[in-house]
Formats: sequence, structure tokens, C-alpha cells
Amino acid sequence: MTSLDQLAQHAAERVAAAQQRLSLRELRRQALALPKGRFAFEHALQKPGISFICECKKASPSKGILAEDFPYLYIARAYEDAGADCISVLTEPKWFLGSDAYLQEIAAAVSIPCLRKDFTISDYQIYEAKLLGAQAVLLICSILSPEQLRTYIQLCDELGLSALVEAHDAAEISMGLTAGARIIGVNNRNLKDFSVHTDNSCALRKLVPKEVLFVSESGVQSAADVEKLQQTGADAVLIGEALMRAPDKKARLSELRGA
Repeated sequence: MTSLDQLAQHAAERVAAAQQRLSLRELRRQALALPKGRFAFEHALQKPGISFICECKKASPSKGILAEDFPYLYIARAYEDAGADCISVLTEPKWFLGSDAYLQEIAAAVSIPCLRKDFTISDYQIYEAKLLGAQAVLLICSILSPEQLRTYIQLCDELGLSALVEAHDAAEISMGLTAGARIIGVNNRNLKDFSVHTDNSCALRKLVPKEVLFVSESGVQSAADVEKLQQTGADAVLIGEALMRAPDKKARLSELRGA
């Protein structure tokens, strides 16, 4: 079983436990009672130039603890002050040490859109994301069937949430486009062995139509990386480790922006 398989399996276990506390029917009722979202996440990526999705995460399976001290609200506000366009918040608790509470509090504290970064294997998690204040969810092609992906994108549309559809190769990009993805994210980190190659985004960009937003995820370490991806045609970069390890996150983001 790969690490990604383990993450997906644990997500299923978490959903099963959550449904013991709150039924899908009641969760759905609460989510649909909220105002429909306005797809703020994808609108933030449509601005001229390259957009920055900055990540709040305490740990990762490949790198271990990234931040012993994790003042997540301070980090999120620093990102916003530094000109981040969106914030990605890890809610996976076992390997990334994330929490739903982090997302809920960050979404309430900042004015820029938040992505729920988790391993979505159930519609339950999409309704949860809506209630937690997210404006987008991550849908990973390699842990979903084509039918699930299509259904979850449609559910996001119903709730007014954006779906960041993550692919790692040409087949998964095709799967995402067929399912109706408006945002394709290419993960430069192979979640099966955690190797990182930013050239993966450059190679796959040409497979995504220009009207579909393109996000390069993981492995971005320098302003030169950002410039290369922008010249390739990326609309946005999602940056985690490079920012989380920086003592001064505002200065690091300014550096990555080439300021």
C-alpha cells in the first residue's frame, strides 16, 4: 500500500467516525442552508500575472515536522499581508497534523479565499468544507474514480465552491478535464514515492486548455522557479515547505514574488 493509499484509507475512517457524530443528511442540510459561494478561489487565480496559494501546514509525511511552533492564525495573516491570493490549509490530522479547527479559524480571520487541503474520498468532506468556511476543496484524481470526480465537481458547483483537481500525469489530466475541471493542479511531488520534479508542470501544461486555470503545486523554492512556471503558462503556484520553513514569511513570499 502506497502512502497515498494510506492517506485515502485513513480519510475514509475519519469520515465514518464523523458520521457517527453528525449524519450526512444533517450535514448536507446545514451546508445547503448557507449562502451559495461565489467561486472566490478561482476568481483569485484569474488576475493578471501569477497568483500565490500559500500553505499552512505543521508537518508532512515526507519532511516530518515543519513547524514545532505553529501559530497558524499569525501565519495566515502574514500571508495575507504579504499579498498572497489564497491560503491552503491542511486539515489531515494523522500525517500532516492538520485540523478542521485551523481551517475554520483561518477562514474567519482572513479576507482571501481558503482551500481545504485534504484527501477527499466522500461527499461528506465537501459539505464539511463548506461549513468550515472554505471556498475550495482539493480533489485528487489518483484516489477517485472518474464518476466520483465528476459527481464531486458538480457538488462543489452546487455549493459555490471551487474544485482544485490534482493530477500527476497525462491520463489524470484527461480524467480531470473530462469530469469538467475548471482548475487543474499538477503536483510536482509524486505522492507514491514523494520525489519532486517541477519540470512535471512544465511538461504537462500544454495538455491543459488555456481557459482552464493551471496551478503548479509543490517544489517551488525560488523566484527563478516561479518565473519559469509563469513563462510555461501557470496561472498560480501553491507553495508550502519553502514558506513554512522561513522565519520571516512575509519576506520569503516577497522574495518568491521577485520583489
